Amino acid sequence: MSTLYFLLIVIAAILVYSLITWLYQKKIVKTLTEEEFRAGYRKAQLIDVREPNEFEAGHILGARNIPLSQLKMRMKEIRPDKPVYLYCQSGIRSGRAAQTLYRKGYKELSHLQGGFKKWSGKIKTKN
Repeated sequence: MSTLYFLLIVIAAILVYSLITWLYQKKIVKTLTEEEFRAGYRKAQLIDVREPNEFEAGHILGARNIPLSQLKMRMKEIRPDKPVYLYCQSGIRSGRAAQTLYRKGYKELSHLQGGFKKWSGKIKTKN
C-alpha cells in the first residue's frame, strides 16, 4: 500500500511541476499562429533552435541556427533590444529557449505554435 501512495505522490509532483512550467512559459513567451508569426518575423531576430542537421534539412527562410544545446554559449549573437522569434520542430525546445533567454533579460519573445512541422511558408534546404 505504501508503494501505491509513493507512486501517486510522484505522479502528482510531476503533474504539478508540468503545470507550473506550462503557466510560466505562457507568461513569458507569446505563442503565435503561423499567420501571426509570418506577419512579424521579418522585423525580428528569427532563431531556429534545432540541431544543425535538422536546420540543414530545411528551415524558414532568413532564420539563424542557434541550437538549444549551444544557446547559453551563443547568447551574445542575439540582441536583447529587438524582438526574438523562435521555432523548433514542434514547439517544445523553442519554449525552453525562451525561458533561458527570459532569465537573461530578453523580453520580447515569441515562438511558432506547432513548430517547423506546422510551417507551410517558404523554406530553404541545403543541397
